[in-house]
Amino acid sequence: MYASGNNKKVLIILILEVLRKYSDAEHPLTQQAILRKLKEYGMDCDRRSVKSNVQYLKDMGYDISMDDGYRLLSREFDDAELRILIDSVLFSKSISRKQAKEMVEKLRSLGSNYFSAKVSHISNLPEINRTENKQALYSVDTINDAIAAKKKIRFFYNTIGTDFKLRHTKDEPSVVSPYQIVANNGRFYLICNYDNHDNVVNIRIDKMTDVEMLEEKIKPMKDVPELANGLNLPKHMAEHMYMFSGPSVPVVFATTENMMSDLVDWFGKDIRVQKQGDNKITVRVVCNEKAMRFWALQYGPYVEILEPETLRKTIKADVREMNKKYC
Repeated sequence: MYASGNNKKVLIILILEVLRKYSDAEHPLTQQAILRKLKEYGMDCDRRSVKSNVQYLKDMGYDISMDDGYRLLSREFDDAELRILIDSVLFSKSISRKQAKEMVEKLRSLGSNYFSAKVSHISNLPEINRTENKQALYSVDTINDAIAAKKKIRFFYNTIGTDFKLRHTKDEPSVVSPYQIVANNGRFYLICNYDNHDNVVNIRIDKMTDVEMLEEKIKPMKDVPELANGLNLPKHMAEHMYMFSGPSVPVVFATTENMMSDLVDWFGKDIRVQKQGDNKITVRVVCNEKAMRFWALQYGPYVEILEPETLRKTIKADVREMNKKYC
């Protein structure tokens, strides 16, 4: 319930609210229109008060035009930025349907009513494979706090049973040193280190439950061999395209020039390409070996792994097993 009467503090807040909601660069408001909207909020004032309060808002730094009507020209996010943020929420698999809907409504409220009308069709969320873990968003918040405080976290890791419900993979909780949260393929992952191991692992946050921050300090990155020189996030993401854990290895494979767009999409530009003629190329990358195995199977007809020999043999065995199933 908004206060009524000639309350100057309330009046200036209400005028800003009216400008936010009912004006933008293409839609100015007349003084009369502002007065009508203020009346809907239970506030009466005169035209001079509108003009003087809008001027106060301009003096405070708000980007308001007073030429040919009153309009709020810029906001915290413009329409294009809000649309990108909304789409990111819509297609995030790490947020439950209810949480996604609430977040979308909050983002819509940051724009004018004209923006809200333009995106009214997004009220029906796409039926993507969303997480059933309603703790996921709160887990991200707890992990962020732990990373900022350089504290370890404790949690239960889960898998999905035939009843489609989460169940703990073991009875005891796990403890890790959290270093960074990243998004990959619509999911949030935690880059971290288990207490009694020296390697870096990537853990899906939507599979984590009962996450809590501990008082114990994290293991310094310099004590984790893979992070001895710090975390190079673009490099880490390129080498762990499916977010499998484990060390990266040099990989050489043969493919064609037609694959270049796909190669850049997956590995970035930090790859070595050597032309072999007749549209054929040899590519050298550094990548997690398990991830490369699945990538090579995905692009099977177009890619041949040449090195390392261990990976080549593994894929040969995979192909033989596939052949048995489809013969």
